[in-house]
Amino acid sequence: MTVDFSYQLRTDEPGALLRDLDDVVLLAPVVTDDGDTMPAGTEGTIVGVWNGGDAFCIEFAVPEGALAVVRPADLRRIGRHAP
Repeated sequence: MTVDFSYQLRTDEPGALLRDLDDVVLLAPVVTDDGDTMPAGTEGTIVGVWNGGDAFCIEFAVPEGALAVVRPADLRRIGRHAP
């Protein structure tokens, strides 16, 4: 099964800390949509921004394609991809 994602790159707004395709690390454990628990320290990539940054959809490499919705307080940016 394949899933195609369409990413919309957002422009940097003054004060915006996180945006689509930023690399992040979890500051607290989260549960993925498949029920797996991702421990603090797990790295992932933002693939969706909900309600202007109230929450973020994070994709993890292991398990492959795992997704979780995470609050911004539980994330720290570790890398930024230039559009």
